[in-house]
Amino acid sequence: MDDVIILGAGIVGIATGIHLLRRGRSVTLVDKSEPGHETSFGNAGIIQREGVRPHPFPRDLQTLLQVGLHLSTAARYEPLALPKLAPPLLRYWWESSPEHYRKVVESYAPLIGRSIITHSDFIEAAGPAAEKLISRYGWHLAFRSPEKLEKEAGKAQGDHDQFGIGYEVLDWAALKAVEPALLGGLTGAIHWTDPWTVKDPGALVEAYFRLFETLGGSFIRGAATGLTQTANGWSAEIGGKSIAARQAVIALGPWAPDVLEKLGYRLPLFVKRGYHMHYDTEGGAPLNHLLLDPEVGYAMAPMARGIRITTGAEFAARDAAPTPIQLGKAEQAARELFPLGRRLDPQPWKGARPCTPDMMPIISKAPRHEGLFVGIGHAHHGFTLGPATGELLAQAMTGEPTAIDIKPFRMERFMGG
Repeated sequence: MDDVIILGAGIVGIATGIHLLRRGRSVTLVDKSEPGHETSFGNAGIIQREGVRPHPFPRDLQTLLQVGLHLSTAARYEPLALPKLAPPLLRYWWESSPEHYRKVVESYAPLIGRSIITHSDFIEAAGPAAEKLISRYGWHLAFRSPEKLEKEAGKAQGDHDQFGIGYEVLDWAALKAVEPALLGGLTGAIHWTDPWTVKDPGALVEAYFRLFETLGGSFIRGAATGLTQTANGWSAEIGGKSIAARQAVIALGPWAPDVLEKLGYRLPLFVKRGYHMHYDTEGGAPLNHLLLDPEVGYAMAPMARGIRITTGAEFAARDAAPTPIQLGKAEQAARELFPLGRRLDPQPWKGARPCTPDMMPIISKAPRHEGLFVGIGHAHHGFTLGPATGELLAQAMTGEPTAIDIKPFRMERFMGG
């Protein structure tokens, strides 16, 4: 019998396994896919140290109308999914009020503060294969209008003063000097200097998985059709075979409810789906650093596979058919700014970000079961927070003091406790 079985081999599951193995625990990791091939694979590749403010639900009328009328690229919804999505989205709207949101940021900022620290630890341990994927320049939050750039600069100064986040304001000439292939249409950008970017997020997670294996971790590929509490711990059924462990971790991202609901935990989780596509460039034009176009709602990043465009949020059922409408709009807008070439992928990639109504992940012991722990609900920051979540879970599971207070992330906040 192992000490721990972890369901989910994305970045959260792998990171939890690494931290547990370092503490002398034996660990088996289980996933229906190859490690790191779901949401961990398809993101924009930012370790978002600056991301102390999670994405709130829009509360201004203009944005709500744009989303409601399907005019927005940053967010859209599938009408057929609304009846099921309405309750958690209503709570999401409520938690995004100024009073509630201030409290969320106070709890969330220390967690984001662990992001670079814990990724740096893994990158060093994983060796050159991981290090070569990393850029420490930061990224550009670019604006088409001077008014919005000025407003964002004010917010950036506030984050610098409160949380020590590093930034600089680039006017068009300074941005053009860093990104000479830009065509125009921008007034300038906020250069966030603290975050790191990754030119192949899937490859970085694979490097972390190799570290997991080097430390002695085991991996079983297969869907866990059941997780059952036993007299000695936990048992999971994978491919008709049973494996047992003293403790269990659910790190299944958007698939976590499939297991949790059978154990009696009905949480107000929902997904924000997203898409990406890779492109070549006209004449080999370089994009040196990630650029996010918030006034339209997409990111454009230099990746090992080409220029990756990632879309905003699509509120839809997790397993519904793809509707990559946002990608088409994002591509059109990106071509106004940069000489994109042809599409390189046969079809858009689709992923699902697991979300909670209060914008904070669940990093917690399951309140009604001994030996069961959960790490889910990271929304837009799963790639950023995977190693930090793994650190906190491993500390909680082994009885150590946690690096930060994890009470704000406990599951009971959605259960009346």
